[in-house]
Amino acid sequence: MAITIFGRAARGTRRRRGEAEPAPAPAMAAPGLRVLTLNVAHARRQAQHQALLKEPTLRRNLEAIAAVLGRERSDVVALQEADGPSAWSGGFDHVETLARLAGFDHTFRGEHNPFSLGRLDLSSGTALLSKLPLEAPRSHAFQQNWRDTKGFVAATVTPDALGGTAVDVVSIHLDFLAERVRRRQIEQLVDRFAGSGRPLAVLGDFNCELGERRRSFDLLAHELRLRPVERGGSPTFPAWRPLVRLDWILVSPELEFVRYRTLEDRLSDHLGVVAELRLRGAAAATGEDDEPTRVVRRRAH
Repeated sequence: MAITIFGRAARGTRRRRGEAEPAPAPAMAAPGLRVLTLNVAHARRQAQHQALLKEPTLRRNLEAIAAVLGRERSDVVALQEADGPSAWSGGFDHVETLARLAGFDHTFRGEHNPFSLGRLDLSSGTALLSKLPLEAPRSHAFQQNWRDTKGFVAATVTPDALGGTAVDVVSIHLDFLAERVRRRQIEQLVDRFAGSGRPLAVLGDFNCELGERRRSFDLLAHELRLRPVERGGSPTFPAWRPLVRLDWILVSPELEFVRYRTLEDRLSDHLGVVAELRLRGAAAATGEDDEPTRVVRRRAH
C-alpha cells in the first residue's frame, strides 16, 4: 500500500474561453464545516472507460470538476476513484491536478489498487482535498479479496468555525458487487474509529442502495453512531438518470446538518453531494435560527 501526501499553493479555477463564470454557492446559515463528496470516475466523465480517452480530454474533464469544487467553496472534499499517475488515465496525478486547479492547499491520497504491471501501473484510490491542515492522515485498503480495489483515507481537521473542535473526516469507497463484502469493509472502518472520542464525518461512494440500509448502515449506526440526513437526500447514480442513492454523507451525534444538497453537475457517472455541518446546539449558542435541510439542484454550464 502506497500513500502520497502533498500540498499545493492555492490558485484560481481555470475556465475555457467563453465559459460562464460559475455561480457562487449559497452562504452558510451558521458557522460550520462545509464538506463535499464525489466519485470522479478516473476523470472519464461519461465515457465507457478512461483508457479510451486521450490526456487532453482527461485534463478537460478534471478542469470541469475543479470548476464545480471551486464554485461550492467546500472546506473538505472527499474523492473516490481518484488517480495518481496511472497508465489507464493519462499518466499524471489527477488529485494533484484538482488541488492546483481548485485551490486546495492540503491533499492526501491513498492507494487502494493492488495491480502493478511494470509500465502499466494502475494508481487509484480515495483522497481528501482540504482548505484546512490535514492532521494525522492515514490510508486503509480493505483487501477483502483479489479484486478488492476499495478502501478509505482519513484525517483530522480543526476548523475555527467549530470553535477549534477537532473532527475526523473520511473518504470511503465500498465494494459494488456483494453486500457481505461491504459489511466486512464497514467492520474495518468501525475497528479504526470506535472509541476515537472525536466527532466523525464519513463521506463517499457506499455502493449501497436504499434497500440495503438496514443491513449495512445499521452497523455504522450502532457501532459509530453515524446517521444520514433525515430528509433531503436524493438519488446520485447514474448521473445521467439518477435512480439510486449510492453517495452519502454520514455524521456522528456531535454534528448536525445545516444544509444538504445533491448536485446536478454531470461530472462522472455519480452526482456529488455537499453538506454544511455544525456542532449540535451551535444555533442556540449563537442565536441563529435553525434552517430546514433542503436540496438545491444546479446544472453545470
